[in-house]
Amino acid sequence: MTKRHVATSACSICHQTKPLSELAPGESIREAIATEILQANPAWTSDQPVCNSCLNRFRAEHFRRLLEEEKGELSDLEMRVLDSLREQDSIAANVNDKFEQQLSFGDRVSDQLANFGGSWAFLILFGLVVVVWMILNSVLIAQEAFDPYPFILLNLVLSCLAAIQAPVILMSQNRQEAKDRLRSEYDFEVNFRAELEIRLLHTKLDQLLSHQWQRLLEIQQLQLELMEELAERRDKPRRS
Repeated sequence: MTKRHVATSACSICHQTKPLSELAPGESIREAIATEILQANPAWTSDQPVCNSCLNRFRAEHFRRLLEEEKGELSDLEMRVLDSLREQDSIAANVNDKFEQQLSFGDRVSDQLANFGGSWAFLILFGLVVVVWMILNSVLIAQEAFDPYPFILLNLVLSCLAAIQAPVILMSQNRQEAKDRLRSEYDFEVNFRAELEIRLLHTKLDQLLSHQWQRLLEIQQLQLELMEELAERRDKPRRS
């Protein structure tokens, strides 16, 4: 079996040899992007091809300039999204898995305790322990009770339990707030990336429509020239 030959050419920016399918003709590059390329590479001309990687890098740089003009200085999140757009990286991630990887053993234990402390199982078990404690010390072993009425030891145990449970619940709530912040940052990155992708898509569509319109005008001009030429040929026999 013979191998199929793939036409290649060198990128005028990075000078790497790539297939023609990964190269964009210089004439098809939008004027604003071409300006970015010229600023970085003054020797570049519109008849030289540019690979998709370099083109994405200049598009991201152009978007960065536009956003800075609109919003001023960009935040770290916006710069992160622009970098992902420049490198064509995906920003999709599972927030829960990413947050779980940051938790220590103590964080996991406190979360489990907080979850158990806020469940019906804890309430039922806690109620049973209190009832058994009171019956045991007031009825079954009333003469040798280790915590007779008014159950001072039980009150001490409950106070210690409340003192321990409160900070555990607060730590769990703080981690939940951190998780919510991480999720909101991720949502912002996704929405911001989608906005940039939509802008880029609109730019490509405008460029495609403009290119097709120019081709249609050229075809129409050729048709008119052919019609004029045919008309002249048809008139010559009549004149003769």
